[in-house]
Amino acid sequence: AGIGKCVAMDLARRNARTILACRSRERGQAAVEEIRAATGNPAVALRLLDTGSLASVRAFAAAVLREEPRLDVLVNNAGVTGLPFAITSEGLEQTFATNYLGPFLLTNLLLG
Repeated sequence: AGIGKCVAMDLARRNARTILACRSRERGQAAVEEIRAATGNPAVALRLLDTGSLASVRAFAAAVLREEPRLDVLVNNAGVTGLPFAITSEGLEQTFATNYLGPFLLTNLLLG
């Protein structure tokens, strides 16, 4: 939704292979179908990613590096606000992990 979906739509309109990294399979698949229909670009894919989980970030990055021949652009757009204080299963504060640590780790893992 929001800015991330708009950016993905624009990339797909430019005929780019576009990977949507989403926490929700249902919302992500709906976005993929909408973008494919609006752009005519069948090369729009969904991968599950929760940037609040470093294990999820590592698994996502490993899959991208293993399965994609190259990565030209990365748009980090994950963000949460107003959540009650919570600690992740990895012992990190949830908002900090989601907004900062996860995207930082993802970027560094994908740099190769």
